[in-house]
Amino acid sequence: MQEAVAYHERHKPQALVISRRGTIELEIYGVDFAAAKPHALYSGTKSFWGPLALLAQREGLLQLDETAGATFASWREDPVKRQVTIRHLLTLTAGIGFGGLGSAVPVYEKALAVQLKDRPGSRFTYGGIPLPVFGAILAEKLKQLNMTPHEYLRAKILAPAGVEIASWRKLADGTQPLPTGAFVTARNWLAYGEYVLAHRDEFAECFTGTTANPRYGLCWWLAPPGVPSDTVYASGSGGQALYIVPSAGLVAARFGGGGSFKHDAFLKRLNM
Repeated sequence: MQEAVAYHERHKPQALVISRRGTIELEIYGVDFAAAKPHALYSGTKSFWGPLALLAQREGLLQLDETAGATFASWREDPVKRQVTIRHLLTLTAGIGFGGLGSAVPVYEKALAVQLKDRPGSRFTYGGIPLPVFGAILAEKLKQLNMTPHEYLRAKILAPAGVEIASWRKLADGTQPLPTGAFVTARNWLAYGEYVLAHRDEFAECFTGTTANPRYGLCWWLAPPGVPSDTVYASGSGGQALYIVPSAGLVAARFGGGGSFKHDAFLKRLNM
């Protein structure tokens, strides 16, 4: 683990907490960063929605392979958009072009109005627009429960996991974004990872790649070469990460201040 810590320390470190089989083995914080300080997850926020979609499917709210057009007539009537499924949206293979990242995440209405760039399922394109489309679908499904997607997330995953969100950024219309926006402490980020590890069999579908990108599942990145094949991780801009290695019973939560931090380099050192 020393090599992994050394790599972390060389790349604008803010926090690193590592647990193995539920016991914290290492917890370090940067000089100007406290344990109780919440940190932006940026795109690490995406990792909440794959597991939640599976829970929603189990509860009969939706099916991963149903089309967006089953909820929205504008997509049903479009000859290309009518092919897009919820699974396409969560695996970033819906054919939506690059964009919608950071402060540019669109509200539901604008996301639904986007034009596709590629045939659904044919190309992986990282971006922030597919998740708001999924959010719009989920919001419609949840009207029967009088809940928002974020309220459903808190009830079904965050509360059972013992995860407290310190804050969540809001968009211009007052809604909260799905692909980004959550702020948590390192311990809470670790708690989410331990929850996913404990329920990994239930969430196994999140950790299967696609033909378009074998290394990306339902909002989770999959193992790079040279590390245990069951490794999965959430990734956020600036070196934010949540690593899960089931074969080692290991979870690592990492916050960083930017720089050239690389997940594969860290993971190879972590698993030496």
